[in-house]
Amino acid sequence: MSSVSRFADLGLADPLLRALSDSGYESPTPIQTQAIPRILEGRDLLAAAQTGTGKTAGFTVPILQLLSTRAAARPGSGRPRCLVLTPTRELAAQVHESVETYGKHLSLRATSVFGGVNINPQFRALRGQIDIVVATPGRLLDHVGQKTVDLSCIEILVLDEADRMLDMGFINDIRRILKLLPATRQSLLFSATFSDDIRRLADGMLNDPVRVEVAARNTASELVQQHVHLVETHQKRDLLSHLIKENRWQQVLVFTRTKHGANKLAEKLSKDGIPAAAIHGNKTQAARTKALHQFKSGRIPVLVATDIAARGLDIDQLPQVVNFELPHVPEDYVHRIGRTGRAGTSGAALSLVDGEELRLLSGIERLIRRPIERIQTEGFAAPSRPANDSPRNPRPSGARPGNGARKGPPRGGPSKGPRPGGRRQGQGRSGASRGNRV
Repeated sequence: MSSVSRFADLGLADPLLRALSDSGYESPTPIQTQAIPRILEGRDLLAAAQTGTGKTAGFTVPILQLLSTRAAARPGSGRPRCLVLTPTRELAAQVHESVETYGKHLSLRATSVFGGVNINPQFRALRGQIDIVVATPGRLLDHVGQKTVDLSCIEILVLDEADRMLDMGFINDIRRILKLLPATRQSLLFSATFSDDIRRLADGMLNDPVRVEVAARNTASELVQQHVHLVETHQKRDLLSHLIKENRWQQVLVFTRTKHGANKLAEKLSKDGIPAAAIHGNKTQAARTKALHQFKSGRIPVLVATDIAARGLDIDQLPQVVNFELPHVPEDYVHRIGRTGRAGTSGAALSLVDGEELRLLSGIERLIRRPIERIQTEGFAAPSRPANDSPRNPRPSGARPGNGARKGPPRGGPSKGPRPGGRRQGQGRSGASRGNRV
């Protein structure tokens, strides 16, 4: 399958090929090359795939084909044939959007259900015949309890980002849902990592699965240029403003640890003449949807986010990610920088690191098994550091990270590291719950 260069070679029907072409997709990614034929064969699948590898199309496209070529066994109100479970409402909305995009030349119907939005439009969408439901576990069980959805006719089940669902404490909800599904069904499990818990879950829900893997565990994308800027804490905000203006970044996703920090940083950047918005769990769903839309459309160049956006946000060709603060968990760094360098495109990730974060940086470098090159900017001093942590090859003053960074491996480090690798947050997107023809 590695030699496949066209979607047509994967056995896809013309309506799906036209939709893929309309979306500008010319050739399948490795996960699509491996997964699509197996799913079309009706096999269960255990897939290791990061976000940004094209995995969503890897399962939505063949599912659309399978459902479109066979009739529903017991069609009826609120009785879907395919269920896709996701950990967050953002991801549910984006998978739903992908289903609409790839299925626009078909007569199937899909809807998404998640918390954080009015449930009444979801009730209305489920009153008719629905082929595909994309859902977060909690809201789906709400519908089950109110008897607005019947899962007894599910033909295909997908668990997307299963590792994050377990991290967020959804295992009991998932087990309750599995008990409501037919024993005979096709099941697909996608996960960035394969922990013991994931393997146990897979053993209980998959039948003789085909295993596909497109990236090693906790590897950092070779397409992402990673740099560290050592800087005093009180200079971080001014440095970020300087870098955005100096490098003329038009689209940059900035990560902070806290919701309050995200708000304060967005306000600071706006005062500096750089339009910015914050997105985190305390924002209303309407505010989050608006901010994400403005960022994607280019109306605002900076989106400041907490780790709620580290996985699930699908932003095509995002060129720049900045870690304003390093995460406490090294794996979260990998998820953050995975927002760029997606699906074959290059990207850059810059981390602003103060003296207190040096130990966190060491943990990240151990995880990705490579040093991250240090850079400096004139006028912004490096913080004092413990004697056992010296800067690795800081670039001369005035060097420009990201778009203007020197390409190539960090001096003294390997040219390529192993390629990258959740917590409970809210689930959604306003309006995404409507049943739409796809």
